[in-house]
Amino acid sequence: MKTLAVLVLALTTATLSQTAASSAQAKPSPAEQSMARATQLIEKNPKNFEAYNALALALSRRARETSDVKFYAEAEDTLKKSFEISPDNFDGERIQVWLLLGKHEFAAAREAALKLSKRMPDDVMVHGFLADANAELGNYDEAEKAAQLMLDLRPGNLPGITRAAYLREIFGDVDGALELMNMALQSTAPSEVEDAAWILTQMAHLQLSVGKTADAEKNLQHALVLFPGYHYALGNLAKVRIQQRRYDDAVQLLKQRYQATPHAENLYDLAEALHFAGRHEDAKTAFAEFEQKSLLETNRGDNSNRELIFYYADYAHDPLKALEVAKREFSRRHDVYTLDSYAWALHVNGQDNEARRQIEAALAVGIRDARLLRHAGEIVLQEGDRTSAEKYLKQAADLSTLDSEQARTILTSLSVSAASR
Repeated sequence: MKTLAVLVLALTTATLSQTAASSAQAKPSPAEQSMARATQLIEKNPKNFEAYNALALALSRRARETSDVKFYAEAEDTLKKSFEISPDNFDGERIQVWLLLGKHEFAAAREAALKLSKRMPDDVMVHGFLADANAELGNYDEAEKAAQLMLDLRPGNLPGITRAAYLREIFGDVDGALELMNMALQSTAPSEVEDAAWILTQMAHLQLSVGKTADAEKNLQHALVLFPGYHYALGNLAKVRIQQRRYDDAVQLLKQRYQATPHAENLYDLAEALHFAGRHEDAKTAFAEFEQKSLLETNRGDNSNRELIFYYADYAHDPLKALEVAKREFSRRHDVYTLDSYAWALHVNGQDNEARRQIEAALAVGIRDARLLRHAGEIVLQEGDRTSAEKYLKQAADLSTLDSEQARTILTSLSVSAASR
């Protein structure tokens, strides 16, 4: 849910009634409508480079709607036509940065956005892309400056608000992030149903992170009314079902998502749900297929390396492979989630001193995430620092998520151990 790289250039959304939503679904999606308009403009004037830019942008939006990377490739081909007509045109190069973000080529996106910001210092979206790339790389100070500049240049703009919300989450202010996302939701156009579903899904993600399962479920159901079958909403609704211990329901939701978007990380989530449901043979088969798919993309920017690390560490019990993958990903980026997976790989290899350094670097940013806090607790406990371990585990337990339950189990065992002495 996590990634800023797939934010639309201009998030505009509003709440729709069920009747309006049902009517909207009889029509093409917002991205498909934009694709059709741009195609008509190209047919009228094949030398209109701006029409090719519009089509590339619409294809990029369609990639987010469907999670189908083929639309990124089509967008790249379309941009080539734009540049043939008007080399180095600014709008085309700006869309090119967005495509780099969509492919998770964050370092390249950052460099390209920096060049564009020198050409056009007051362009809001270029600073948005700098916020995206820096956040994904773990350069949070730079990301915050870029997001603030967006809001300084154009107070109240929605791309700036959504990026500020993401950073508030990373800095530990979940309530503030929810407030900003709600502002975005209330300020958008009824026609942008996918944008609405995306924002509602992000709000649900935030609510799930602090144990507000009922609120998250309500927002996800609304998102699926607005945009039926929406892959982001299905994935988060499955997390709700897991939290409710409705594991078979989670499996069905994740099967639906994987059939629509057969990415390796989606298969990992399905395998985990099968494991939680007690379907261990099915889980074993799904994990094996996941490993094969994940290894094929492990050297690409858009990979499932974090899931692969946790698979090797927690399910396959192959710590050396976990660390190998973690080092590879750590060489690319230092965001809090990469630091966490790297720390966990170090931990399962018995390198707890370095693991502690990495997990505490992640937590120093301010993030309140039950998994990261639980990992920190287990790592420092292995080092023999029971006081810090109990602090981290209690913080994880207080968030009331699935990882909170595991943290509570460890805390209970610590209490029993202390009482028996």
